[in-house]
Amino acid sequence: MMKMRNIPVIVLAILLSVSCSITGKRQLTIIETTDIHGVVLPYDYVEKKELKASLASVYTYIKGIRSENKSLVLLDDGDNLQGQPAVYYYNFTDTTSAHLLSEAFNFMQYDAVTTGNHDVETGHSVYDRIRKEYKFPMLAANAVDLKTGKPYFTPYTIIKRNGIKIAVLGLVTQTINNTLPSELYEGIEFRDLLETAQEWMPVIKNENPDLIVGLFHTGFNSPESVSGNREYDDEKGAESIAVKVPGFDIIFTGHDHKLANEKIVNIEGDTILVMNAGSRAMNIARADIIIERDRKSKGLKKTINGSLVKVSDYEPDKEFIAKFSAYHNTVLDYVNEVIGQSGETVSSRESYFGSSAFVDMIHKLQLELTKADISFAAPLSFDVSIEKGPVTVGDMFKLYRFENMLYTITMTGTEILNYLEFSYDGWYNTMKSADDPLLKFRTDKSGKVLITDGKAWLRNPAYNFDSAAGIDYTVDLSKPEGERIKIAGMTNGDTFIPEKKYTVAVNSYRANGGGGHFREGAGIKKNELLSRKIRSTDRDLRFYMIESIRKMGNIDPAPNGNWKLIPENLTGKAVKKEYELLFGND
Repeated sequence: MMKMRNIPVIVLAILLSVSCSITGKRQLTIIETTDIHGVVLPYDYVEKKELKASLASVYTYIKGIRSENKSLVLLDDGDNLQGQPAVYYYNFTDTTSAHLLSEAFNFMQYDAVTTGNHDVETGHSVYDRIRKEYKFPMLAANAVDLKTGKPYFTPYTIIKRNGIKIAVLGLVTQTINNTLPSELYEGIEFRDLLETAQEWMPVIKNENPDLIVGLFHTGFNSPESVSGNREYDDEKGAESIAVKVPGFDIIFTGHDHKLANEKIVNIEGDTILVMNAGSRAMNIARADIIIERDRKSKGLKKTINGSLVKVSDYEPDKEFIAKFSAYHNTVLDYVNEVIGQSGETVSSRESYFGSSAFVDMIHKLQLELTKADISFAAPLSFDVSIEKGPVTVGDMFKLYRFENMLYTITMTGTEILNYLEFSYDGWYNTMKSADDPLLKFRTDKSGKVLITDGKAWLRNPAYNFDSAAGIDYTVDLSKPEGERIKIAGMTNGDTFIPEKKYTVAVNSYRANGGGGHFREGAGIKKNELLSRKIRSTDRDLRFYMIESIRKMGNIDPAPNGNWKLIPENLTGKAVKKEYELLFGND
């Protein structure tokens, strides 16, 4: 046996790394899920209906692979702790039982998960608790602990399968700094993704891995927009890292909910596979890897191919369903609790064409909670309705999709006007005739409206379509952008004064810079905006909505009628036509 006592440390490290190196041909499969948003079980607790895709069916697929091949690495790319009441309940209501998500991930034997921005949105008490329950690391190299200067979460992990040494680096979108209240991530700073990847790559290479994987909670731009010198976009930063940081073999992405399975070439001419599994367990990203020693170069030859798997093609695993049936029943009881009665059915569909009962319910509750002069709010869910009759806890997840807190801030009348101009410019085109398009739809390169499954889609997300309550105003679509809003006065009859300071109720996402309404619209920078904050709720806005309706018992939702689109001879015909484009004839 070789005696190593007198061998220098550096030489010993080299010998050890060589002794563990790959001989022959080795195979490996890596599976990524991402942006699950609470879809653990095959049931939508908001719409109260069965789902065709969930982690239960993902597990069916994974069990099939494991029965044939033990060389499986299972990864998740974050944004799992928000979206369905199933996770909300164990985030904030039952905080002593083992969390449904950690129990499911542990049962499925995940190897690593990256932190998502919506995971951070739940607050320290939730993500600090769940990371202790996980039997695997929670990654995010660019989330830095301000006290120690080191990553708050695990920066990277080493996984060994079938004699292959895999390094996985985790990163999360830096936009958390600009969209979430700082109290949710107190003591943490989210740093630049590209710079962080450049910093950690040499560290990871020193581990002598056979395969280097990026697990990034950030979006991806298609290769046709990629060049080594293009501007870096944190929201879609994966391609920039893939191009500019040599070393990665595979990069899994998330955050933008867009499927990806593409190969791109980096600045050194190496090919990198970039994959994204989309969202809500509807798809799985699968990478199949073959690694063997190249006889000529003595280096490693890697063959890497990706495929996207449709989860609805697989039945839910019976063992999985049985194990978590008690969780399912508990959450069902929670969402089915009746908290009041509604005299009318309300739908988010009307929100895109004028004052609507759906958004005005949010306005009303925000004004009551804060006693502010004015409220800003948007339809957070694109197409949902709350039926006439019993109102349940589950209905409040339709009305208010995200776990935002409610802020009260100060703004001048001029800033309010500019804020609204910016918001409505994101919704509407300028119309010269009744045949001109009203809404800004997604279009192809020729400018034609894109139709998917018989329906059109708006260019911007519904949650950025803010309207106001507390003031009466019109939106003149015959005018150019930036000159459309005319505020007639306060709804209570007072004069609206541009120079006056008003109190405004707005959610924490918006007040921390989300959507750009304050920065680009009102012209208020983030540092200044934070100084405008008078107060914040301690809990998320949905919690207060539930308590408010429970206290009132009966609600009679109706539109405020405080704003409308003009001139009606231009907008009237377009409203009917584009309503059908968005929602069909049902």
